[in-house]
Amino acid sequence: MIAADTSTWIVYLQGGEGEDARLLDKALEDRQVVMAPVVLTELLSDPQLASNVAKTLSEIPLIAIESGFWHRAGMLRAKVLAKRPPRRARLGDALIAQCCIDRGVPLLTRDHDFKAFTQAADLELVLGFRTE
Repeated sequence: MIAADTSTWIVYLQGGEGEDARLLDKALEDRQVVMAPVVLTELLSDPQLASNVAKTLSEIPLIAIESGFWHRAGMLRAKVLAKRPPRRARLGDALIAQCCIDRGVPLLTRDHDFKAFTQAADLELVLGFRTE
């Protein structure tokens, strides 16, 4: 089971290439994908997203938000922000990371910023980062 970050979903939905897109395609084929609620929200926020794609995305099982989630996510973000030198820790990324940590689900991403969450907590990344 894996979860994919918005960056990977966007590349995948645009027909882009990359190891992450290939892994997401395979995981979808095997029905081994769960969706972080924040990622679904970000994807559905695209006003140009086709309604059939929105429907398909909405059918992917969501990672349940457990009691204490918001507190844990806030503490995780604070831990990343307290690192020296300072690390980038967007709120959305902290929420995605905490969903994956709580469920023990690896995160498939292209976003370098998630590396800070792997160093602060037990977030497992499935794939390295883009080389830009």
